[in-house]
Amino acid sequence: MGTPVKVVITGAAGRMGRMLVSAACAFEGTKVGGATEIPGHKMIGEDAGTLAGQGELGVKIVPDLKIALEGADVVVDFTSIESSPIHAGICAEARVPIVIGTTGLPEKSREEIAGLAGAIPIVMTPNMSVGVNLLFHLVDKVAGILGEGFDVEIVETHHRMKKDSPSGTACRLGEIAAAARGYSYPEDVRFERHGIIGERPVRQIGIQTLRGGDVVGEHTVMFAGEGERIELIHRAHGRNTFAMGAMRAAVWVASRGPGLYDMSDVLGLKEL
Repeated sequence: MGTPVKVVITGAAGRMGRMLVSAACAFEGTKVGGATEIPGHKMIGEDAGTLAGQGELGVKIVPDLKIALEGADVVVDFTSIESSPIHAGICAEARVPIVIGTTGLPEKSREEIAGLAGAIPIVMTPNMSVGVNLLFHLVDKVAGILGEGFDVEIVETHHRMKKDSPSGTACRLGEIAAAARGYSYPEDVRFERHGIIGERPVRQIGIQTLRGGDVVGEHTVMFAGEGERIELIHRAHGRNTFAMGAMRAAVWVASRGPGLYDMSDVLGLKEL
């Protein structure tokens, strides 16, 4: 085996951050090389491994990403729409690759991050799950093959605490289906329906949101035709699938040149 990729986890004291620390410990080929939290956080100075239930790693949580980058190979960031672009900028200055799994990033932020890809390799995707990214691939193929004889409807369900709506994954599914049909996103997308809405236009993709309980994540893409329909469904049973996918991306991106990548690159789906 080669030398493990040293991964810096941002937001390491949060629920997802702790899971990423655990994943970096468990995934073959990675180790925790650094951990950060926002300045003033009560967990600064704590051992990231102990906090994640992995035992002491000798990696203290620090309030400054620039400090954590010393000796790092890759940063994995699932923090927030405000913090992720800042972290990407710091990584670009230090020439350290970054994997960004933050959901709900506005277009302006995505463009800002993409502009840094000339300096470093960046993997940016709304969902790190291997299964979801296979779903992306299948939706592209199926939407194009079936054509306008089959209406496209996307339904996403998440826990009651999720802040963004629709989910970044649902939006990405809408973008993929729209591109496959030659539609315009988001102009040809209907995000809600109520009242007397009239007949459904052919040139339309529906995206609907459900929130409740502790649902980790479920996405259904329905292709409804005359007399039949096809449904592609992905259900996440735990958040660990996102964390392990992020480690897979971290190992992959560590050896890449500058550029903007997503999980279809990591998984080789574009070659299929």
